[in-house]
Amino acid sequence: MTGLQTDSAPTTGRIVISVDAMGGDRGPATVVAGIVESVKKNPEIHVLLHGPKDELDRLVGRQSALAGRVDIRDATGVVTMDDKPSHVVRHGKDTSMWSALESVRTGEATVCVSCGNTGALMAMSMFRLRKLEGVDRPAIAILWPSRNPQGFNVMLDVGADIRADERDLLQYALMGSSYARNGLHIETPRVGLLNVGTEEHKGRAELKAAHELMENAAAAGNFEFVGFVEGGDIPGDRCDVIVTDGFTGNIALKTGEGTASLIGDLLKQAFKYSPLSRIAALLSLSSMKRLQKRIDPRRVNGGVFLGLNGTVVKSHGSADATGVSAAIKLAFQLARSGFGDKLAARVASAPALAQDAERQGSGTE
Repeated sequence: MTGLQTDSAPTTGRIVISVDAMGGDRGPATVVAGIVESVKKNPEIHVLLHGPKDELDRLVGRQSALAGRVDIRDATGVVTMDDKPSHVVRHGKDTSMWSALESVRTGEATVCVSCGNTGALMAMSMFRLRKLEGVDRPAIAILWPSRNPQGFNVMLDVGADIRADERDLLQYALMGSSYARNGLHIETPRVGLLNVGTEEHKGRAELKAAHELMENAAAAGNFEFVGFVEGGDIPGDRCDVIVTDGFTGNIALKTGEGTASLIGDLLKQAFKYSPLSRIAALLSLSSMKRLQKRIDPRRVNGGVFLGLNGTVVKSHGSADATGVSAAIKLAFQLARSGFGDKLAARVASAPALAQDAERQGSGTE
């Protein structure tokens, strides 16, 4: 489950998704297995699969569920996790990642999904798809399990760029609120700006400036600004969208993933401690399975690149078939909702909103 919902009047008919079969830690067999899970659940999905044709023909041919649902595009090169983004942009034309993005650029597919190198994927996405007009720094947005009724909060940026000034942060607020509005059906998303405290005098200069911009732009941007929030609010119910720079966001994301893994390991150890604890584990099995499903990072796998002329979903490099399927489902639902066009319209309004917000802050008309 990704937590993403489609609009009440979504696009109907075949949705073409471009999938990079290579670059993930588990290889193309896992990607194909994830596609099988997705197409079984969503008959509208059609996949353009990019990678070595001979290998993919064998993998796809073994799956009867994929008959007539997958077209293979031959691409012999692979972007590895160790490849530098600058090198990939210059020399990666023969790779599956380039081919997958090219299908979105030419309009053959609506969304690209890749498990590959994040830095390379972002650099190549910006090079091939280009940034939306008015966007200085694209962002990666994720869904974070939360106490809110929708079950998830949107957080961005989690690693597209380690820097962000006040105008970038305002733009993240607009893009994140658009994601929450169209994906989670929150009419007026509550936006919080991540800081070391909730007091207005705390934080770096750009955070204080961004606080003022967001406060002044909230009404026109159709979001509610709740002010500064702290790390404990990321999975909380104080806001629906958490805005931060990519450096802080990525550390928070990796810390959250590591903590969830640690808690899972500690629970397993606790239930194995004694015969009585093993009995307790059996008695609580159904509840533990519900908890595992609720916090399973595979089921919310997929960071969305926002601010490009095309939608790109980055799957975790170590994703298994369930994780790949979740990323494809997310891509499908974004495409079906017409999210890309709505986001472009929101981004186009950002410069005017920023100027108005600055005028309000300076007290000028």
